[in-house]
Amino acid sequence: MVKFAGRMSRLGTESAFEVLARAKALEAQGKKMIHLEIGEPDFDTPDNIREAAIKAIREGWTHYGPSQGLPELRKTVAEVCGRDKGLTISPDEVVITPGGKPIMFFAILALVDDGDEVIYPNPGFPIYESVIEFVGGKAVPIKLDMKKEFCFDVDELARLVTPKTKMIVINSPQNPTGGVLCREDFDAIAKLAVKHNLWVLTDEIYSKILYEGEHVSIATFPGMRERTIILDGFTKTYAMTGWRVGYGIMPVEVAKAMTQLQINANSCTCTFNQVAGIEGLRGDQTAAQDMVKEFKRRRDVIVDGLNNIPGFKCLKPKGAFYVFPNIEGTGMASRPLADLLMNEAGVVGLAGTAFGRYGEGFLRFSYANSVENIQKALEQIKQTLAKVKK
Repeated sequence: MVKFAGRMSRLGTESAFEVLARAKALEAQGKKMIHLEIGEPDFDTPDNIREAAIKAIREGWTHYGPSQGLPELRKTVAEVCGRDKGLTISPDEVVITPGGKPIMFFAILALVDDGDEVIYPNPGFPIYESVIEFVGGKAVPIKLDMKKEFCFDVDELARLVTPKTKMIVINSPQNPTGGVLCREDFDAIAKLAVKHNLWVLTDEIYSKILYEGEHVSIATFPGMRERTIILDGFTKTYAMTGWRVGYGIMPVEVAKAMTQLQINANSCTCTFNQVAGIEGLRGDQTAAQDMVKEFKRRRDVIVDGLNNIPGFKCLKPKGAFYVFPNIEGTGMASRPLADLLMNEAGVVGLAGTAFGRYGEGFLRFSYANSVENIQKALEQIKQTLAKVKK
């Protein structure tokens, strides 16, 4: 029996990969499955980005690079993201990492001490809570309520802040709900952060997958630039989930600490993928924009379809590529219903509780699949529930 360090018992997981494995096992037995569980675009990485990576390999970009990231990519992030987010950014404030998760992990590891409290959205991306608890912090959930379109209740947020609060985590557009915070929300959160001298980790990985309005970064609000860490990357915008290239924008001193953690953990991010990232940000954006248009079309199909299934109530998400329907009207809890739909309907989604305890009564479906498959999934869900009620 291996005796692991105590901290390992505090480390959570991402249920989507476990559910995917179960669904693949059923497929191996001959059952046809419609996959609506994994949070990644079903599009190929744009050709210009792939060609840039191939060219970089041929040119010898296959060795170690600077731990903070290639200077040209950090300069590109500073210029392009500064323009898009309405900020003036120095390349010294940018850190390139293997995907977006290290920004989350390193920021919490560098800033949160034992016993420090971190307020995070629930239902929300499960790794927030996992990392907070892993480093010895206390994860304090703020409930995202469907009645408020899954936005922060700023009065509740104010009540949750204590002398031990060190950081607030926000995510907009949000996984799993597709909710988007409005300017009033950001303003209230910013004022609380300034008043109580709090850090804010803002996960903006879905910032380009937005269907209504404009993307707003909390870093643009008064007093926030010096206390905000922006998490962003290429995975969702350019369908580059397997490339593992992300970046963070933060005060220089935090960037230095994060680079030190990168040296100890990863050495550096894949060099030729970083060269491809430059092309991603500076090159033709048509493929990325077309992907968002198609996601919007699929969103409308799946929302309308879910709202026609007895027991389901679904808001129309403003961003990301997930729906988070309330299923309380079916009389079933989240996990049993998700299991039923996978085993009987051949439709793979996630129980809302995969995203925290406030996700009970909900399911999450990713509409990163074809309209044909989405329509087929909706019909199979409807038929399966009808049989159960008989």
